[in-house]
Amino acid sequence: MQSKQQTLSAPISFSGKGLHTGVTVNMTVHPAVDNNGIVFRRVDIEGAPVVPALCEYVTDTSRGTTIEKGAAKVSTIEHIVSALWSLGVDNAIIDIDGPEVPIMDGSAREYVAKITQVGLTKQKAERKYFEVTEKQVYTIPDKGVAIIIYPDDEFTVSVHVDYNSKVIGNQYATLDMFNEYAENIAPCRTFVFLHELEPLLKMNLIKGGDLDNAIVVVENPVSDEQLDHLKKIFGKEDIRVTGGYLNNLQLRASNELARHKLLDLLGDFALLGMRIKGRVWASRPGHYANTEFMKQIMQTIRRDGEKPAFKYNPNKPALMDSNKIMSLLPHRYPFLLVDKVFYMDSNSIGAIKNITLNEPQFTGHFPQEPVMPGVLLVEAMAQAGGIFILNSVDKPEEYSTYFLKIDSVRFKRKVVPGDTLQLEVYLTEPLRRGIASMVGKVFVGGQLACEATLMAQIVRNKKSE
Repeated sequence: MQSKQQTLSAPISFSGKGLHTGVTVNMTVHPAVDNNGIVFRRVDIEGAPVVPALCEYVTDTSRGTTIEKGAAKVSTIEHIVSALWSLGVDNAIIDIDGPEVPIMDGSAREYVAKITQVGLTKQKAERKYFEVTEKQVYTIPDKGVAIIIYPDDEFTVSVHVDYNSKVIGNQYATLDMFNEYAENIAPCRTFVFLHELEPLLKMNLIKGGDLDNAIVVVENPVSDEQLDHLKKIFGKEDIRVTGGYLNNLQLRASNELARHKLLDLLGDFALLGMRIKGRVWASRPGHYANTEFMKQIMQTIRRDGEKPAFKYNPNKPALMDSNKIMSLLPHRYPFLLVDKVFYMDSNSIGAIKNITLNEPQFTGHFPQEPVMPGVLLVEAMAQAGGIFILNSVDKPEEYSTYFLKIDSVRFKRKVVPGDTLQLEVYLTEPLRRGIASMVGKVFVGGQLACEATLMAQIVRNKKSE
């Protein structure tokens, strides 16, 4: 498996209708910095709000996967995310000027073609993996839905679909290696049963659906009156049923429907926000089951404890020692809370703080049971972020960083004298106008001790003005 994160080597753009809204949208997928993940940005909304492609932001799965955060809402994201994730893109910013990703031809083929055309760039940061250590199961028994993941050294998927359909029958699809995706999975189109069309239209959906971007499965004989009605719906005079399919005279694979379900599953599994090492077996998967399973796995990850992203080796020379740190930060004893920096890339930093009983806070917090104050853990993360930011500006001694906001602070365990803090801070958005949005984490012995979302501003010192 590729160990380093990757992004696109150049932007790629698309334009087309949304499947359900029918609105023409323009979408550009940009390269992004390490640890950015895949993020959608609604450029048609004031402030260009963003929503990360993560399972925690999924708000609807009725006819596709929708994510939403604040004012940013994007629907039918599964095909573009499936293509990016399966071809090895870890970091991307997707600018879109409408509420729904263009459906294109109902598959991921056009997305794959442009990703392949521009190629990928290897980044410095290590990929994050969820390594399956025990079997996990998600089922909806009354609907025949089951998804199981087993421990394995690689990621493989097997999908089985059976809708009690005489047209579809039992179909199976597998993906053993991601290099099979472009040829075998990406070209496979979305599908719908004819008897589902009227309810969807009444719900004001599939406004952008037509016979060029979906396979319509016909289970029962269709009368002349029904054909006339379909001609009006699709605005086509030449509509007929051939081999159980409406106007789709040739499938791209005999098991195209199962392969498309596998395509969707990959897009939904990408919303875990990390790569997976495990063997997946899925029966009648769908967007709801896929994303709920990812939420279940995310709970497992949080329960078992998040692990550090960067490996600290105390025997290696520091990237920055205390003297270098003091040339960037204005903090001094007793408030300098970073001892050395051991890792830095274009989007993140890893630093160390050693906790000793000699530090002044322990004289009063608490004399009989010394505990590192939580506010100082937050301050240590902020200082690490400050080092990262100030290292990128000219004459850093003329600037300071100040908190604008602290959110989502969580403390997982006590920090006491003798502990070594591993501080990890990541930019969540590119630095703009001196404003830095960051996520900070504190690990002790490989276990998460504290985390927070931070926003800070670089300010020129008055004496330097």
